[in-house]
Amino acid sequence: MTAASPLALYREAVERQGFVPDEAQRAAAARLDACHRALHENAASDECQAVSGVYLWGPVGRGKTWLMDGFHRHLKVPARRLHFHHFMRWVHQRQFQLSGTADPLAALAQELASEVRVLCLDELFVTDIADAMLLGRLLGALFDEGLVLVCTSNQAPDRLYADGFNRDRFLPAVAAMTRHMAVVELDGGQDHRLHPGKPCQRYWVTEPDRPSALVAVFDRLSVGEAKGSEPSLDFIELGHRRIAVERCCERVVWCRYTELCEQPLAALDFIALADEFDHVLLSGVPRLSDASASTSIARGTEDGAERIEAGERELPPLSRRDDGVRRFIALVDECYDRRVPLYVEAEVPMEELYPHGYLAFPFRRALSRLQEMQLARFGTR
Repeated sequence: MTAASPLALYREAVERQGFVPDEAQRAAAARLDACHRALHENAASDECQAVSGVYLWGPVGRGKTWLMDGFHRHLKVPARRLHFHHFMRWVHQRQFQLSGTADPLAALAQELASEVRVLCLDELFVTDIADAMLLGRLLGALFDEGLVLVCTSNQAPDRLYADGFNRDRFLPAVAAMTRHMAVVELDGGQDHRLHPGKPCQRYWVTEPDRPSALVAVFDRLSVGEAKGSEPSLDFIELGHRRIAVERCCERVVWCRYTELCEQPLAALDFIALADEFDHVLLSGVPRLSDASASTSIARGTEDGAERIEAGERELPPLSRRDDGVRRFIALVDECYDRRVPLYVEAEVPMEELYPHGYLAFPFRRALSRLQEMQLARFGTR
């Protein structure tokens, strides 16, 4: 065990930094430690031997990302750390650029494996049918090239894309992960994001007939640099689409929920948003759970669809708000991963935003991340 090994980092955090001991974290750190040690022993050897990756999964707030980031930070072999959304953006772009080659995915896998020995992916979560089809072949090709994968997820590998349409085409990815990675469950029963810390309010409930709390927040963050305050005149561009803003300055933007979450935007647009701004303010967030769930979603909707042999499938109920909820989750994920504080003003308290519904599972992650953002330790980059 080296001074900068994952297990040493865990022990230092517990013994010197006040972290709460967690046996599940310790076991995961030990597995990462074995991978870390094998990679460096392999690099010092003349022979390149197979090294098993690590798949960390469990509920929100268990320390998966923290453990993986410590592992990545102290690697001495070529490695890359990406959020899963960012990785898939690169895959789709690179596949398009390689479209003239005989096998773009194989070429992509060879290219990536020639650049890095280790790929770390945070928040692996598959809902998109296009991503599922790509990963079915891509992960196997990456492992064949000798790349070591370390990732985090809220789901076990065999639960990824569990109810997805044509899931049989994703199963090769599941088989490849379980064959080439040690699957480690992290659930010590504690959400470490909720441990006490100095509070920093970034969530408000709208008060009728009173000015928005975000006015003072924007003024404080922008330090008098605002371009203007008339919403009808101000906009930003995301993915060649104009998005109206309430107020905007060089590194702070204030948007309404209807503009960011009810427009046809995608995770890539929120990546661009976090690239440009250090603080994001979001007002007008409604109660996101909707009692009037629709059961007549058009065929072709891939999220959660169940494949039936005859070609018919019974689709689970979706709320009329769920498209916006998906974008809200993607926005929270991107801000959290990039350490960009998200300031929210909503119709209801945080815990009442989405207590039930089709997207309750991924929303629990978003809720945990919003709760951590209410602590001063969550800061800008």
